[in-house]
Amino acid sequence: MRDPVAAYKLLRRVRVEWLTIVGSTKLSLYEVYQTVLDYSKIPQPEDVDNAASELIRLQEFYKLYPHNITRETSLSADEAYHMGLVAYNEKKFQHAFLWFLYGLDRLTENSITSKKKLLHFLSYSAYNFGSLPVAIYFSQLLLNLDPTNDEVKVELSLYKHLRFKRNSNPDIFTLNTKSNNSYEALCRGEVDERTSKRQRALSCRYSTGGGNPRLMYAPVKEEVEWDEPRIIRYHDIISDKEMEILKNISRPQLSRSETVQGVTNIRTSQSVFLEEDNTVARINQNIADITGLSMESAENLHVQNYGIGGRYEPHFDAWDGSTNGRIATFLIYMSDVEIGGATVFPKVGVALKPKKGSAVFWYNLHKNGSLDLDTEHAGCPVLVGNKWVANKWIHEFGQEFRRPCSWE
Repeated sequence: MRDPVAAYKLLRRVRVEWLTIVGSTKLSLYEVYQTVLDYSKIPQPEDVDNAASELIRLQEFYKLYPHNITRETSLSADEAYHMGLVAYNEKKFQHAFLWFLYGLDRLTENSITSKKKLLHFLSYSAYNFGSLPVAIYFSQLLLNLDPTNDEVKVELSLYKHLRFKRNSNPDIFTLNTKSNNSYEALCRGEVDERTSKRQRALSCRYSTGGGNPRLMYAPVKEEVEWDEPRIIRYHDIISDKEMEILKNISRPQLSRSETVQGVTNIRTSQSVFLEEDNTVARINQNIADITGLSMESAENLHVQNYGIGGRYEPHFDAWDGSTNGRIATFLIYMSDVEIGGATVFPKVGVALKPKKGSAVFWYNLHKNGSLDLDTEHAGCPVLVGNKWVANKWIHEFGQEFRRPCSWE
């Protein structure tokens, strides 16, 4: 599914409708129905909460309002209320407020969520964010609906008292669009003009991999994406059929990707290391021909799927001082991504968009074996679409005469 909001709605709907089925089926005397229920996997409340939380994380990262992220798929008042509650419980009060406001605008006679409830949380969210005039405004609206509510009267009195003691009054209606770091800026497409000018001076050519016989009559299209560290993109190096084969082999085996710390939110993808078959062997040989490096000590081809919100925060593929470290990375893009999913290098200000059938290659280590700090990179969150990649991590052993060492 390409749309994060549609994915969230589907998960909610599956849970609600499946619970209805469960309620009806439990009344049946047929044991086979009961057996089906025992093995069914109903989305749990935490699954729906996690989907909402991921949507909010995307909003934070890409600086999106509810009306931005729901452009293709709108949410009902009840769904917006749930989004607001998740944000509120995570203490993301501005996003909570904006979702409650979105829900207020979509209330209908069929809504389960009441206007009172939305006004209550609009007031609370504004208060916690520090926007007291807004908290006062929505508390007053709530009091107008329920003039006998003593709790609201007390809260309104408190907000009015605090208003005159605070000097700051942050704007809860307007998101801060300033990026927190170069990683976020690059993912959002904020490329420095000096970087763009430098990239325009780089070159493209047909490459034979240093005179490799297998590439003499079918050279590869080589594009220099960056000069230091040298990042090369190779176009059309894998066929649609090969990409589909890799995806089909991988899907049943995918599991949550890990980092050196195990499963964390730093890396949210599914992946698998593939055993070598005819297709994988052909791809490995192609990588060896293009790069001129030995696959003798390389890791198995590593296929990854980044679904909605999938990302990998800034990291290095190699570790400084390790024995037989990852000397180079060959990253194959097996899908286009509509919005998000770029590979970015924050230290040098480079962003590479996924292009189906292409691959990017760079050295993680200097010739003296030390880590190239400028190769720190990240996979941006996927906002719309689905991202498939295949990594080939090439190690030092076997490269002694292919990439000779130096002291520098």
